[in-house]
Amino acid sequence: MKYMIILVAFLFISCNSKQDNNAETQTLVIPSKSMTLWTNNTELFVEFPALVVGKNSRFAAHFTVLNKHQPVREGSVTVSLIKGDKGIRNTVQSPSSPGIFSPTLQPKVAGNYQLVFEINTPTYSDTLIVHDIIVYPNTESAISALGNAGSDGGISFLKEQAWKIDFQTTPVVSGEIYDVINTSGVWLPSQGSVKSLAAKSNGIVDFVIKNLTEGTFVKRGQLLMTLNSQGLALNNLSAEIAKAKANFEQVKSEYNRKKQLYKSKIIPKSEFEKVENNFVVTKSNYQTLSAGVSGGAKQIMAPFDGFIKSINVTNGDYVNQGKALVSVGTHQSRILQSLISPSHGLTIANVQGIWYQSKDGQWKNVKDERGSILSIGKDVALQKPLISVFAQVNTEVNMPEGSLTPVQITMGNAIQNKMVPVNALLEDYGNYSVIVQLSGEIFERRPVKVGKRNGVNVEILEGLETGEVVVTKGAYQVKMASMSGSAPAHGHEH
Repeated sequence: MKYMIILVAFLFISCNSKQDNNAETQTLVIPSKSMTLWTNNTELFVEFPALVVGKNSRFAAHFTVLNKHQPVREGSVTVSLIKGDKGIRNTVQSPSSPGIFSPTLQPKVAGNYQLVFEINTPTYSDTLIVHDIIVYPNTESAISALGNAGSDGGISFLKEQAWKIDFQTTPVVSGEIYDVINTSGVWLPSQGSVKSLAAKSNGIVDFVIKNLTEGTFVKRGQLLMTLNSQGLALNNLSAEIAKAKANFEQVKSEYNRKKQLYKSKIIPKSEFEKVENNFVVTKSNYQTLSAGVSGGAKQIMAPFDGFIKSINVTNGDYVNQGKALVSVGTHQSRILQSLISPSHGLTIANVQGIWYQSKDGQWKNVKDERGSILSIGKDVALQKPLISVFAQVNTEVNMPEGSLTPVQITMGNAIQNKMVPVNALLEDYGNYSVIVQLSGEIFERRPVKVGKRNGVNVEILEGLETGEVVVTKGAYQVKMASMSGSAPAHGHEH
């Protein structure tokens, strides 16, 4: 019994010793670090255990192409730890999963280093540098300096989530802000954007495009209809062409004969000029009648790429020369007319730009669409108290003529202030906020006070600082993540 008591005591002491050792081991977990870097092309969000001499540190480097906020799906990444002209590096030839590369480093000497990430893809290359990275001599030093990793707070929204949706971020910038006139505009046809096609001869209309209707898209040179006069006793195009051709051949023969006589000085110049003029007239008449004729029918073709704006005849109608048959329009050039109060004092000299909203809700600058400001009205009347502002857009406007669109006219002298894209704003009952990216996967919803709006941008009076990054697409999804009550689990290894 005595020995049994001693054995139990020994086992109890042994177990407590092991628990103490395990507890000590658990407290020596290397703390993690994370950071986010941006270039013009790339966002890098990287997580890794703090660098400790003799310890492997595996990086979870998330590379995002900023153009469309998509993960880098192929290419290599090299991570280098450099001090002076010495260092170590490791390269991985492909991502471990879309957007995530996992190189590993094992530092040899403690100190202050540069951490350099180089990415090479089939389409572009980029370099991102982290300065003042500390390599600690041991785990205890890392824990003493960094403490144990805790929650970053804020809204958790993983890269894997952002890569699956239409997501985009942009930095807060300082830019020029103008006074803005908010109004609306109406789309009108511009000169040359509509062409009416008239009958160039008498004949019976025959639609080549059987289902030709208003709005039908047509290509330049596409055959729309023909005018056929075969079988008609009067105004028969084929007979007229044959007659004109015979007359032309006769006059041509006489012209060639008189030309030789004139060169030989047998006939006077006045007699030759009379024959020459007759030749030119009969030739033009024959070419005009025969132009665009195939199989005895006059062809009516689309003058440019566009759409059928109106049809003035029906299939089988008999029409006389000069009758309007069909008109073709194009979206490639439009006039935007806006009405404003004369109290604004807007002139060509002080107008800075005209913005309009496209069919998909995007703001566009007239000047960016190869357009220009044409004129600003000067006179008003009792029946017409507003003045017109006309601008021309020379790119495709995919909105019907006569339709309305919101318009912003910027004017006056600019002030310099912070601004973000309008689509970064979240609105709740007249109060505005934005989603700020604090780090690669941590966001914050922040209230802001807004000022003037200049087309795609809005002035920020309070709440943001230049250089902070805000979400411009996908802000609503991040907002919903903040309301879910739980953070989603990571889809990658840390």
